[in-house]
Amino acid sequence: MSICRRVAIALLPWLLCAAAASAQNYPDRVVRIVNPFPPGGSVDVLARLLAQKLSENLSQQFIIETRTGAGGNVGAEMVAKADPDGYTLLFSAPGPLVVNQTLYTKGLPFDPIKDFSPIALFAMAPIVLMVNPDIPARNVQELIAYAGKHPGQINFGSAGIGSTPHLCGELFKTMANIDIVHVPYRGTAPAMNDLIGGHIQMFFDLLPASLAQIESGKVRALANAGAKRPPPLANLPTVAEQGLAGFDATSWVGVVAPAQTPAPVTAKLIAEVEKVLKAPDVLAHIHQLGSQPGTAFGKDFGAFMAAETAKWAVVIKASGARAD
Repeated sequence: MSICRRVAIALLPWLLCAAAASAQNYPDRVVRIVNPFPPGGSVDVLARLLAQKLSENLSQQFIIETRTGAGGNVGAEMVAKADPDGYTLLFSAPGPLVVNQTLYTKGLPFDPIKDFSPIALFAMAPIVLMVNPDIPARNVQELIAYAGKHPGQINFGSAGIGSTPHLCGELFKTMANIDIVHVPYRGTAPAMNDLIGGHIQMFFDLLPASLAQIESGKVRALANAGAKRPPPLANLPTVAEQGLAGFDATSWVGVVAPAQTPAPVTAKLIAEVEKVLKAPDVLAHIHQLGSQPGTAFGKDFGAFMAAETAKWAVVIKASGARAD
């Protein structure tokens, strides 16, 4: 046995004890939670909710740092290349974690699978299919029939190429076998404004951001996009219930750490986030936003992201969508 190997074996118990002690004292300084999307959106709101509760529970400051750009890739790259010590985390929507590796044809400056340790699925946000009230469709089948009679004349908006609303529209287009046109915007707010104004005819959007417009009658909701009906729109059938069996699209936000973060630290983070998601005030806030708390942690969250990656890769390739 080589001297180096003997030294490594001798040091192993000490290193394990050091890692355990580090986790026991974690965190002993400020923790950055990177939000790779614009401030003020649903990702930012939920990230700040988590940061506030972790700060309270662990008696250490968790702060939100916004690093936007390239569909979330800028912030994600920053975290992927950060020291793997638990003091830099990523709080993200699906884009940089499960979508962009297929969408960005020139590749990414990080590997979403190898460069992150999954911590927790924090929340699931329902998505709703809406149309401008001037469109003579009251349900999914009527919309499909109308689009079939007007090929290339139905425009659907999104928050940008590769965003969840974009991929929902592409999935709908493929499964319904209709010719509709994607119109990307810089965020969901301008897309919603153009849906209300009639400049686009159709839009998939997150329920928290669209509920007020639906209730006011400014837009018409045709279907819930997920597999289940969310409580705020429990009377609205899903897309699958209206004939497109298997259609299931939701948005979500989750927490990851850099790969190689010590296992005791990731275990503590998982336990603390799970604790946050059991707090009555947090649950009330998440439900108020029209969302549901996450239920996947650690390896289960990793498996969830792998399934999401495979699912959206099929949609992206079928649609021909791409970003550079």
